[in-house]
Amino acid sequence: MTPIDRDIDALVGEWLTLREAAAALNVSPNRVRQMIRDHRLLGVTRAGEVSVPAAFIVDGTTPKGLRGALTLLADSGFTPEEALRWMFTADDSLPGTPIEAIRANRGTEVHRRAQAMLL
Repeated sequence: MTPIDRDIDALVGEWLTLREAAAALNVSPNRVRQMIRDHRLLGVTRAGEVSVPAAFIVDGTTPKGLRGALTLLADSGFTPEEALRWMFTADDSLPGTPIEAIRANRGTEVHRRAQAMLL
């Protein structure tokens, strides 16, 4: 996990440390690290510690569709920073950002756009 730049930090907004994410998900910090490796979450280093976007955790779990989107982005060769930028940048065709669409249970639309980048 590499440090991120300020514009991505600002795009994402609210972050959770590894421990905060673990508490929100009711799992251990090691389980959160495994979730990051499995593309169930995306973690980056901020201020010297691993953090995940707070938007990736809803009511004690990850939103349906997040894992698929993160896997598609990784398979497309996106770095974690590029994936964050894509997930938190508005897309007029959705409308809104991909993470907002996923949180609104419109993950299929997000997956279609991510898959199109594979071509």
